[in-house]
Amino acid sequence: MTHALVVPLEYEAPGLKDFQFPGTFGVSWMDKTFWQMVIAAVLVIGLWLWMSHSLKVVPGKRQVAAEYVYNFVRNTLVRDVIGHDFVKWMPYLLALFSFVLINNWFGELFLFMFPTFSHVGYVYGLAIVTWFVYIIAGLKAQGPRYFLSAVLPKGVPWYLWWLIIPLEFLSTFITRPLTLSLRLFANMFAGHLIIMIFVVGGGFLLTYSGNPFYNVTGAVSVLFSFALFALELFVGFLQAYVFTVLSAQYVASSISTDH
Repeated sequence: MTHALVVPLEYEAPGLKDFQFPGTFGVSWMDKTFWQMVIAAVLVIGLWLWMSHSLKVVPGKRQVAAEYVYNFVRNTLVRDVIGHDFVKWMPYLLALFSFVLINNWFGELFLFMFPTFSHVGYVYGLAIVTWFVYIIAGLKAQGPRYFLSAVLPKGVPWYLWWLIIPLEFLSTFITRPLTLSLRLFANMFAGHLIIMIFVVGGGFLLTYSGNPFYNVTGAVSVLFSFALFALELFVGFLQAYVFTVLSAQYVASSISTDH
Protein backbone atom coordinates (compact mmCIF):
# COMPACT_ATOMS: atom_id res chain seq x y z
CA MET A 1 0.00 0.00 0.00
CA THR A 2 1.47 3.35 -1.01
CA HIS A 3 1.10 6.63 0.80
CA ALA A 4 1.26 9.99 -0.98
CA LEU A 5 2.65 13.06 0.72
CA VAL A 6 -0.31 15.36 1.20
CA VAL A 7 0.39 19.07 1.40
CA PRO A 8 -1.96 20.78 3.90
CA LEU A 9 -4.74 22.69 2.16
CA GLU A 10 -4.04 25.95 4.01
CA TYR A 11 -0.62 26.24 2.39
CA GLU A 12 -0.54 28.30 -0.81
CA ALA A 13 2.67 28.01 -2.81
CA PRO A 14 4.30 31.21 -4.09
CA GLY A 15 3.59 31.99 -7.73
CA LEU A 16 2.94 34.73 -10.27
CA LYS A 17 0.49 36.46 -7.96
CA ASP A 18 3.41 37.37 -5.70
CA PHE A 19 4.96 39.37 -8.56
CA GLN A 20 1.89 41.61 -8.88
CA PHE A 21 1.32 44.75 -6.81
CA PRO A 22 -1.51 47.28 -6.56
CA GLY A 23 -1.07 50.66 -8.18
CA THR A 24 -0.90 54.01 -6.43
CA PHE A 25 -2.96 57.19 -6.89
CA GLY A 26 -5.48 55.11 -8.82
CA VAL A 27 -2.94 54.31 -11.57
CA SER A 28 -2.37 50.56 -12.03
CA TRP A 29 1.09 50.79 -13.58
CA MET A 30 2.44 53.02 -10.79
CA ASP A 31 3.03 50.00 -8.60
CA LYS A 32 5.91 48.94 -6.36
CA THR A 33 8.10 48.00 -9.32
CA PHE A 34 7.64 51.42 -10.92
CA TRP A 35 8.63 53.23 -7.74
CA GLN A 36 11.68 51.02 -7.37
CA MET A 37 12.79 52.12 -10.84
CA VAL A 38 12.30 55.75 -9.85
CA ILE A 39 14.19 55.28 -6.57
CA ALA A 40 17.03 53.49 -8.36
CA ALA A 41 17.33 56.29 -10.93
CA VAL A 42 17.43 58.93 -8.17
CA LEU A 43 20.00 56.87 -6.25
CA VAL A 44 22.28 56.48 -9.29
CA ILE A 45 22.16 60.19 -10.15
CA GLY A 46 22.50 61.35 -6.55
CA LEU A 47 25.19 58.83 -5.67
CA TRP A 48 27.48 59.70 -8.58
CA LEU A 49 26.96 63.44 -8.16
CA TRP A 50 27.94 63.07 -4.52
CA MET A 51 30.85 60.71 -5.25
CA SER A 52 32.28 63.00 -7.92
CA HIS A 53 31.94 66.19 -5.88
CA SER A 54 35.07 67.98 -4.62
CA LEU A 55 37.60 65.51 -6.00
CA LYS A 56 41.09 65.86 -4.53
CA VAL A 57 44.64 64.83 -5.45
CA VAL A 58 44.85 62.92 -2.17
CA PRO A 59 41.52 61.10 -2.13
CA GLY A 60 39.40 60.46 0.91
CA LYS A 61 37.37 57.33 1.57
CA ARG A 62 34.44 58.52 -0.54
CA GLN A 63 36.65 59.32 -3.53
CA VAL A 64 38.55 56.04 -3.16
CA ALA A 65 35.27 54.09 -3.28
CA ALA A 66 34.09 56.08 -6.32
CA GLU A 67 37.37 55.58 -8.15
CA TYR A 68 37.33 51.86 -7.37
CA VAL A 69 33.89 51.38 -8.93
CA TYR A 70 34.70 53.68 -11.85
CA ASN A 71 37.99 51.89 -12.57
CA PHE A 72 36.29 48.50 -12.33
CA VAL A 73 33.70 49.45 -14.96
CA ARG A 74 36.24 51.28 -17.15
CA ASN A 75 38.98 48.64 -17.10
CA THR A 76 36.89 45.48 -17.00
CA LEU A 77 33.71 46.26 -18.89
CA VAL A 78 34.37 49.17 -21.25
CA ARG A 79 37.97 49.89 -22.26
CA ASP A 80 38.96 46.36 -23.21
CA VAL A 81 35.70 45.82 -25.08
CA ILE A 82 35.29 49.08 -27.02
CA GLY A 83 38.96 50.06 -27.41
CA HIS A 84 40.54 53.49 -27.78
CA ASP A 85 37.21 55.28 -28.32
CA PHE A 86 35.74 54.06 -25.03
CA VAL A 87 35.69 57.35 -23.07
CA LYS A 88 32.58 58.83 -24.69
CA TRP A 89 30.58 55.72 -23.77
CA MET A 90 31.69 55.57 -20.13
CA PRO A 91 28.87 57.74 -18.69
CA TYR A 92 26.12 55.59 -20.17
CA LEU A 93 27.74 52.25 -19.33
CA LEU A 94 28.70 53.30 -15.80
CA ALA A 95 25.15 54.51 -15.16
CA LEU A 96 23.77 51.32 -16.75
CA PHE A 97 25.86 49.05 -14.52
CA SER A 98 24.94 51.03 -11.39
CA PHE A 99 21.24 51.09 -12.31
CA VAL A 100 20.96 47.37 -13.04
CA LEU A 101 22.96 46.44 -9.94
CA ILE A 102 20.81 48.53 -7.58
CA ASN A 103 17.57 47.18 -9.05
CA ASN A 104 18.85 43.62 -8.80
CA TRP A 105 19.93 44.07 -5.18
CA PHE A 106 16.52 45.44 -4.23
CA GLY A 107 15.55 41.77 -4.05
CA GLU A 108 17.76 41.30 -0.99
CA LEU A 109 17.02 44.61 0.78
CA PHE A 110 14.40 44.24 3.51
CA LEU A 111 12.71 47.53 2.61
CA PHE A 112 11.98 46.18 -0.88
CA MET A 113 12.51 42.39 -1.05
CA PHE A 114 11.76 42.37 -4.76
CA PRO A 115 14.14 42.50 -7.75
CA THR A 116 12.80 45.11 -10.16
CA PHE A 117 13.85 43.24 -13.28
CA SER A 118 11.79 40.19 -12.41
CA HIS A 119 9.11 42.18 -14.28
CA VAL A 120 9.95 41.60 -17.91
CA GLY A 121 8.46 44.85 -19.21
CA TYR A 122 11.07 46.94 -17.43
CA VAL A 123 13.84 44.73 -18.79
CA TYR A 124 12.51 45.18 -22.32
CA GLY A 125 12.54 48.94 -21.78
CA LEU A 126 16.16 48.91 -20.64
CA ALA A 127 17.20 46.65 -23.54
CA ILE A 128 15.49 49.03 -26.00
CA VAL A 129 17.55 51.91 -24.57
CA THR A 130 20.74 49.94 -25.27
CA TRP A 131 19.35 49.08 -28.73
CA PHE A 132 18.99 52.77 -29.53
CA VAL A 133 22.43 53.53 -28.09
CA TYR A 134 24.32 51.06 -30.28
CA ILE A 135 22.37 52.02 -33.39
CA ILE A 136 23.08 55.71 -32.79
CA ALA A 137 26.71 54.81 -32.15
CA GLY A 138 26.87 53.08 -35.51
CA LEU A 139 25.26 56.01 -37.29
CA LYS A 140 27.66 58.49 -35.68
CA ALA A 141 30.67 56.37 -36.61
CA GLN A 142 29.67 55.29 -40.12
CA GLY A 143 26.67 57.34 -41.18
CA PRO A 144 23.86 55.62 -43.14
CA ARG A 145 26.43 53.06 -44.31
CA TYR A 146 26.09 51.50 -40.84
CA PHE A 147 22.88 49.72 -41.82
CA LEU A 148 24.67 48.03 -44.72
CA SER A 149 27.73 47.04 -42.69
CA ALA A 150 25.47 45.75 -39.90
CA VAL A 151 23.80 43.20 -42.18
CA LEU A 152 26.62 42.49 -44.63
CA PRO A 153 30.08 41.91 -43.10
CA LYS A 154 33.12 42.44 -45.30
CA GLY A 155 34.41 39.52 -47.29
CA VAL A 156 31.11 37.69 -47.73
CA PRO A 157 30.79 36.29 -51.30
CA TRP A 158 27.92 37.75 -53.28
CA TYR A 159 26.24 34.37 -53.73
CA LEU A 160 25.79 34.10 -49.93
CA TRP A 161 24.17 37.50 -49.49
CA TRP A 162 20.67 36.01 -49.64
CA LEU A 163 21.51 33.95 -46.53
CA ILE A 164 23.80 36.29 -44.57
CA ILE A 165 21.75 39.50 -44.83
CA PRO A 166 18.56 38.12 -43.18
CA LEU A 167 20.60 36.32 -40.51
CA GLU A 168 22.65 39.41 -39.67
CA PHE A 169 19.52 41.57 -39.62
CA LEU A 170 17.86 39.22 -37.14
CA SER A 171 21.02 39.00 -35.04
CA THR A 172 21.71 42.73 -34.89
CA PHE A 173 18.26 44.30 -34.72
CA ILE A 174 15.97 41.60 -33.28
CA THR A 175 17.86 38.91 -31.38
CA ARG A 176 20.24 41.18 -29.45
CA PRO A 177 17.64 43.12 -27.46
CA LEU A 178 15.57 39.98 -26.88
CA THR A 179 18.41 37.86 -25.53
CA LEU A 180 19.78 40.80 -23.55
CA SER A 181 16.47 41.30 -21.77
CA LEU A 182 15.37 37.68 -21.34
CA ARG A 183 18.68 36.66 -19.77
CA LEU A 184 18.34 39.30 -17.04
CA PHE A 185 14.63 38.70 -16.52
CA ALA A 186 14.90 34.91 -16.27
CA ASN A 187 17.65 35.02 -13.67
CA MET A 188 15.94 37.63 -11.50
CA PHE A 189 12.52 35.99 -11.74
CA ALA A 190 13.73 32.46 -11.04
CA GLY A 191 15.99 33.52 -8.19
CA HIS A 192 13.25 35.46 -6.40
CA LEU A 193 10.71 32.67 -6.88
CA ILE A 194 13.08 30.06 -5.42
CA ILE A 195 13.79 32.25 -2.38
CA MET A 196 10.05 32.75 -1.81
CA ILE A 197 9.45 29.00 -1.97
CA PHE A 198 12.11 28.30 0.66
CA VAL A 199 11.06 31.17 2.95
CA VAL A 200 7.28 30.82 2.70
CA GLY A 201 7.27 27.03 2.56
CA GLY A 202 9.89 26.75 5.29
CA GLY A 203 8.01 29.16 7.54
CA PHE A 204 4.80 27.18 7.09
CA LEU A 205 6.46 23.86 7.89
CA LEU A 206 8.35 25.36 10.84
CA THR A 207 5.10 26.47 12.49
CA TYR A 208 3.06 23.41 11.53
CA SER A 209 1.71 21.76 14.68
CA GLY A 210 1.85 18.08 15.47
CA ASN A 211 4.57 17.04 13.03
CA PRO A 212 8.21 17.33 14.23
CA PHE A 213 9.53 16.20 10.85
CA TYR A 214 7.80 19.17 9.16
CA ASN A 215 9.18 21.49 11.84
CA VAL A 216 12.79 20.32 11.35
CA THR A 217 12.44 20.47 7.56
CA GLY A 218 11.03 23.98 7.80
CA ALA A 219 13.90 25.14 10.00
CA VAL A 220 16.43 23.76 7.53
CA SER A 221 14.58 25.44 4.66
CA VAL A 222 14.56 28.85 6.38
CA LEU A 223 18.27 28.58 7.25
CA PHE A 224 19.10 27.57 3.69
CA SER A 225 17.24 30.62 2.40
CA PHE A 226 19.96 32.83 3.95
CA ALA A 227 22.52 31.09 1.73
CA LEU A 228 20.23 31.75 -1.22
CA PHE A 229 20.11 35.45 -0.32
CA ALA A 230 23.91 35.55 -0.46
CA LEU A 231 23.87 33.70 -3.78
CA GLU A 232 21.33 36.14 -5.22
CA LEU A 233 23.57 39.06 -4.26
CA PHE A 234 26.27 37.50 -6.43
CA VAL A 235 23.80 36.67 -9.22
CA GLY A 236 22.53 40.26 -9.17
CA PHE A 237 26.08 41.56 -9.54
CA LEU A 238 26.88 39.01 -12.26
CA GLN A 239 23.79 39.90 -14.29
CA ALA A 240 24.58 43.62 -14.05
CA TYR A 241 28.09 42.80 -15.27
CA VAL A 242 26.83 40.66 -18.17
CA PHE A 243 24.21 43.20 -19.24
CA THR A 244 26.78 46.01 -19.26
CA VAL A 245 29.56 44.10 -20.99
CA LEU A 246 27.18 42.91 -23.72
CA SER A 247 25.96 46.48 -24.20
CA ALA A 248 29.59 47.55 -24.57
CA GLN A 249 30.19 44.77 -27.11
CA TYR A 250 27.21 45.89 -29.16
CA VAL A 251 28.50 49.48 -29.17
CA ALA A 252 31.94 48.21 -30.19
CA SER A 253 30.50 46.21 -33.10
CA SER A 254 28.51 49.25 -34.27
CA ILE A 255 31.45 51.65 -34.35
CA SER A 256 33.81 49.13 -35.92
CA THR A 257 34.29 49.68 -39.64
CA ASP A 258 35.47 46.10 -40.03
CA HIS A 259 32.08 44.63 -39.12
